[in-house]
Amino acid sequence: MTSPYADVDDAALLRAHVGGDRHAFAELVQRHRDRMWAVAVRTLGDREEAADALQDALISAYRAADRFRGESAVTTWLHRIVVNACLDRARRRQARPTVPLPEVETASRGALEPDRDTGLVVRAALAQLPPDQRAALVLLDLEGYSVAEIAEMLGIAEGTVKSRCARGRARLAVLLGHLRTSDDGGNRAGGPDVGSPESRRVERGGVG
Repeated sequence: MTSPYADVDDAALLRAHVGGDRHAFAELVQRHRDRMWAVAVRTLGDREEAADALQDALISAYRAADRFRGESAVTTWLHRIVVNACLDRARRRQARPTVPLPEVETASRGALEPDRDTGLVVRAALAQLPPDQRAALVLLDLEGYSVAEIAEMLGIAEGTVKSRCARGRARLAVLLGHLRTSDDGGNRAGGPDVGSPESRRVERGGVG
């Protein structure tokens, strides 16, 4: 069955929601839920935390819709709220003592099975990055947003986005250096690039 909103763009849906349409916001969420969920899971590395962060973000977006001024795309605005909710949770989690996960310990011994265990190791490595670096890398290398879009989402300069990604990749190169194989040679930093085709394939298969 075709949605009655099929020909309505995102901005019009948001205006309809503000104007009292009870179904417009649900339609907007339906359109972009999968990608917002992927960003939340990859940023937090925990499905339960991601679900809570996404719920918090959608509640915030629902309540703040009347403050949207159209200065960016609706999707950019939504993802900014999702990423901020994730960063808030990640920073709170960093402030609490944590116990290393078994999968991280297994990764350190190098006892890896193809694809599945590699995906776990990549996730574990991402989780060790500072939240700001992790969010920038997820948005750029895994979700494919441009530097300009990420800068707008995070409210920072484009140069800061590039700097965070560079520092995050350097750290990942160290953490994932043991995944290098003799036939691909890794990268100059000493390990795989989270933005490489292989890394993206593993992440998309093992995280979302």
